[in-house]
Amino acid sequence: MWKAFSELKELGWLKGKLPKMIAVQSSGCAPIVDAFEKGLNHATAWDNANTVASGIRVPVAIGDFLILDAIRQSNGFAFAVEDEHIIETRDIICKEDGLLLCPEGAATAAGYQIALEKGIINKDEKVILFNCASGLKYPMPDTNKNIDKDSDLEFSKFSI
Repeated sequence: MWKAFSELKELGWLKGKLPKMIAVQSSGCAPIVDAFEKGLNHATAWDNANTVASGIRVPVAIGDFLILDAIRQSNGFAFAVEDEHIIETRDIICKEDGLLLCPEGAATAAGYQIALEKGIINKDEKVILFNCASGLKYPMPDTNKNIDKDSDLEFSKFSI
């Protein structure tokens, strides 16, 4: 995405500052976060990688230096979130907003919450969270509402 934003700016299709790039990983597999925090240009292999978000379980990133460069060039940051927070965030978004995020996408939302709490991101800033997979590949979150398909529909339960 950093490369894409840079190319859009070079073409004149994007005006103003480029966005901060933020890497969010699971605490069970966070080699980019570890390298960023240590000021390294390359991430070391993460032993015994384990997370519910299999799409971000990448113990050895081939493009690690590109990711770290993009974070630093954009004045961004990197941090890890706990798996429990990922699943809790996914479930809340599912229940409150009706969106079925994959755990990888929910990790970005959990990271956003943490960044707000720590004052790293201001609530008034524009933020894009990437949900790059489907929640359908994972066990479904519990729901707090059920509709009985055989009962009469009570329209008063729905607001317009």
